[in-house]
Amino acid sequence: MTEAPSTAFSVSVAARAALVLLRAYKFLISQYFRGSCRFLPSCADYATEAIGRHGFLRGGWMTALRLGRCHPFCAGGHDPVPW
Repeated sequence: MTEAPSTAFSVSVAARAALVLLRAYKFLISQYFRGSCRFLPSCADYATEAIGRHGFLRGGWMTALRLGRCHPFCAGGHDPVPW
């Protein structure tokens, strides 16, 4: 019998740790900064998706670039995680 391919992302230990920290941030801290992110999805949601999809290093780099763009002089808007 063959197993169906998994649709879940395989995530490294470093990526799992980062995802746990992101969940903690969203639960404990982000509620006090509602509406401050200029992008959709929010930077924390973007980071969660990028790290889950691309791994710790590449997803972390994509997140760092995104955070660099999130400032008062940026128009923001829809900015999904690229495949």
